[in-house]
Amino acid sequence: MLVDLILTVCMISNPQSCKEERLSFEARSSLAQCVMLSTPYVAKWAGDHPKWKVRSWKCGWPEQRDQKI
Repeated sequence: MLVDLILTVCMISNPQSCKEERLSFEARSSLAQCVMLSTPYVAKWAGDHPKWKVRSWKCGWPEQRDQKI
């Protein structure tokens, strides 16, 4: 089952300029497990995007992408 790792990232040169990035990956059971296993994915994204700083992250189901909360 796929889950989304939802990163809130901000530009290092302009910390008020933030956006959301979504990474999809295979999860074995729950969103809580996603959060526990997400650190390497967050670190890789941060290493691949040196102009951005990861402010926070969480996990969510892909089908919730377009739903307004």
